[in-house]
Amino acid sequence: MSAENFNGSIKVQIENNIATITFSHPASNSFPSELLQKLTDELQNLHHNNKVSVIILQSTGKTFCAGASFDELLSINDFETGKKFFSGFANVINAMRKCSKIIIGKIHGKAVGGGVGLASACDYAFAHQDASIKLSEIAIGIGPFVIEPVVSRRIGQNATTELTLNPTDWKSANWAKEKGLFANVFENQEELSENTTAFAQKLATYNPEALSEIKKVLWENTEHWDELLYERAAISGKLVLSDFTKKALNEFKK
Repeated sequence: MSAENFNGSIKVQIENNIATITFSHPASNSFPSELLQKLTDELQNLHHNNKVSVIILQSTGKTFCAGASFDELLSINDFETGKKFFSGFANVINAMRKCSKIIIGKIHGKAVGGGVGLASACDYAFAHQDASIKLSEIAIGIGPFVIEPVVSRRIGQNATTELTLNPTDWKSANWAKEKGLFANVFENQEELSENTTAFAQKLATYNPEALSEIKKVLWENTEHWDELLYERAAISGKLVLSDFTKKALNEFKK
């Protein structure tokens, strides 16, 4: 396995005004800090790319995204390191929010924790019927603090509460669709790919300035997230140091 594959990768392909971002990591597409930074950088680059008006966000393998890297969480031994790690997810969500391009999520498999945050931060998302979701954070002694604003914005506070306080329960893709996370759910991967591509191609024919302006409107009243998400990262950065969390993470790894 190459060093890049071992550490995960972010690949961007641009064709016909559509940029496809594909992320991968051998540990169920979980995100260590380095990969979070790479994704943030690519989103910011595409924000300034006049040849792109639509972005598809997808991953490889069986799972869409398993959230934060457990290996890196276990290695955190001080508050500043913890806050910096969780700020990585804040950076990605804010980059998705501020990006001038419409972002379409292609959610082909299960999403956990930060993966649910990524799906929620997309402007529009299609999913496969196996794309069940779970917020497992409270079970390991922390909580979905950084992603809560974007998840609640997408599915509402009651549904977010249900996910948060039932950290061991999976919710189906159809449940997620009913709550507004997914626009549509497909029975096979081919249908998911075809419909995601067709939707992106249709959007790419529209006035890119209009798409950019409507995105600003859709994300109105989130400007305070520039501070809020980092305040939330500090909460997680403190909690991840607890004995409860260290023990729980080790149990989860087993």
